[in-house]
Amino acid sequence: MDIRSDVLRKIRNRREGYSLDQAFYIDQDYYKLDLETVWYRDWLFVGHDCEIPRAGNFFTLQVGDYPVVITRDRQGTVRALHNSCRHRGSRVCSQHKGASAKLVCPYHQWTYELDGTLLFARHMAEDFDKSQHSLKKVHCETVGGYIFICLADEAPDFSPYRELAEPYLVRHRLGETKVAFESTIVEKGNWKLVWENNRECYHCAANHPELCRTYPEAPSATGVQGAKDDPVIAGHWAKCEASGLPSEFRMSPSGQFRLARMPLIAEAESYTMSGARAVRRPLSADVKESHIGTLLMFHYPTTWNHVLADHAITFRVLPLGPELTQVTTKWLVNEDAVEGVDYNLDELTHVWTETNDQDRQIVEENAFGIRSPAYEPGPYSPEDEGGVMQFVEWYCTFMEQRLQGDKQPLTRVA
Repeated sequence: MDIRSDVLRKIRNRREGYSLDQAFYIDQDYYKLDLETVWYRDWLFVGHDCEIPRAGNFFTLQVGDYPVVITRDRQGTVRALHNSCRHRGSRVCSQHKGASAKLVCPYHQWTYELDGTLLFARHMAEDFDKSQHSLKKVHCETVGGYIFICLADEAPDFSPYRELAEPYLVRHRLGETKVAFESTIVEKGNWKLVWENNRECYHCAANHPELCRTYPEAPSATGVQGAKDDPVIAGHWAKCEASGLPSEFRMSPSGQFRLARMPLIAEAESYTMSGARAVRRPLSADVKESHIGTLLMFHYPTTWNHVLADHAITFRVLPLGPELTQVTTKWLVNEDAVEGVDYNLDELTHVWTETNDQDRQIVEENAFGIRSPAYEPGPYSPEDEGGVMQFVEWYCTFMEQRLQGDKQPLTRVA
């Protein structure tokens, strides 16, 4: 069976306003098609400039079958390279993060410059051409302190995202922050279930007592419609925009990425149990205003974010299998903030550490039920799950457009 045809048929026949067919959440071949159609062909958030502040700093990640290393070269440029030695394919960098003057393959010591150029390969033939055996490059772009990569041979235009996001991010100066804490969890559910859960707060009151102290449950704050008609949100936008902080809801025509600055509940300024700031030192000296709420930034398929006055929380989604998803959360603070003086780590991380674990349990129970032979797509709440419907619509439209342009069939594994 041609999987592309099967997926296209189900996308075209799906019932609008309902969840997807079971195969989209559990099938190995559907997962493989997701990788090839979405994850290997579009821009993916991988990390932050501040994680590699100096030449020689690097971090690694795995996207499907692709190991990748992100480095900063001697000219200060952020680079992304395929983490596969041009000799016999061994991983060159096996650590999660580190620093090195050169990139040296541990297998046979082939040695690469920080930009991937091959410098040294011992005992090779006289006609061996080093210039033809550099580490393969991965498309890499940075904006507002965020690093994105694209594994495709030809990357989509990054400029629409840059033009939309940069004005919202510039005053937060996330390139001048540091990671105060990093957490990685693995959720036993498909990556789309992770996103669907994120895109609504229909479940929040019953499941997120810590988050609900400060984050509004209103669909107008979480979804994609109704915000401008909400007087609290409209007033918040007007106040922030007047102080030079872009805040109004803006979304790309494709629906793939969007930004908006949302107010927190009452007088809350941060995601803490009290609502008070978790960090005494502001995230950026350029943002002196109080009660700016949270800048929500989404970019499918890899990241959602909260940028506040005192810290930022960034989330990275990576698929590990048809029913396995890695979610990495990073808490960013001012680079000069001192733990134990300017912030208490438990206070800083408590709300989202608890919320992440609660979401993990929700996704896993969701996935468990979807495996049932009795499962069939169910209706979304138009009032509370508009954000979920928008995500599913983006995914289906994205897949359909890409698959229509693909000529080579992908056959189901026997």
